[in-house]
Amino acid sequence: MFDCRVHGQSVPQDVLGSFRDSTAYRDDATAIRDRFTEDGYVFLRGVFERSMIATARNEVFSRLADVGEIAEPPVDGIFTGRSDRAATHVDLGRFWKSVSEGPALRRVTHGPAIQHVADLLFGESARGYDFIFLRPGVVGRFTFLHYDFPFFARGTKNVVTAWTAIGDIPTTEGPLFILENSHRFDDLIEPVKKIDYESSYSPQVQMMDDAVEFTRRRGSRFLTANFEPGDVILFGMTTMHGSFDNCSSSNRTRLSVDVRWQPASESIDDRYFGANPAGTTGAGYGELNGAKPLTEPWHTR
Repeated sequence: MFDCRVHGQSVPQDVLGSFRDSTAYRDDATAIRDRFTEDGYVFLRGVFERSMIATARNEVFSRLADVGEIAEPPVDGIFTGRSDRAATHVDLGRFWKSVSEGPALRRVTHGPAIQHVADLLFGESARGYDFIFLRPGVVGRFTFLHYDFPFFARGTKNVVTAWTAIGDIPTTEGPLFILENSHRFDDLIEPVKKIDYESSYSPQVQMMDDAVEFTRRRGSRFLTANFEPGDVILFGMTTMHGSFDNCSSSNRTRLSVDVRWQPASESIDDRYFGANPAGTTGAGYGELNGAKPLTEPWHTR
């Protein structure tokens, strides 16, 4: 049984389920691809060594401790409730870029362990986006149900998200969930596939209504796990997902990171690659929620 809340609402057990664990097939390319096609995701335990994750976690939280947001010792991730970030950094985007490009973190996000999995999934050499989404989530934060498509599809539509737990993330602290069989919700997926990037039309890819009622109406379930350090879930851009509320009783900050991957042989979206990626809006790392002080509220994708 899982204990979790979504958008402030307790999630009933009858609409909760566990990810199908594919760890036993982590070196079997055919099985990995079959699972991905069938489920819309692949869940793998312990892709990274715990020591690597601990080092990356300490690196990130030490930077946030420097601006007063995380208490000592940083690796525990305890939110102080205050922030000196804006007072000490004129350019919050530049600060967040420097945190997101920490060497220990990059050894996780673009290292050989995840490269191996991405290569297997695509059946060829894969390339990770340089622009990453590092997500520290304090108590009360969550992410609405949404599809990643069409945000990362200007280069190729063959894009996969790799979401990694940078530390333990039990269901009470707001881990990622996937809506079961949402990669088959064709009535929602087909309209966003037809987006014209030159028009002003913005498709509805984020569901901001009652998530539990929406899930029941779809005959679906929230699939999740009590994540351990180094666990990874990979999912497609037409798999609906979000994150539960962080309800930590110890004021612990959830830390995860998601990176998009694509076949190296296919066209890239220049906005997400290079030494100074522009990001979705052109504001670079400054556009991300992570660039905001942890004291500022946000409930978006």
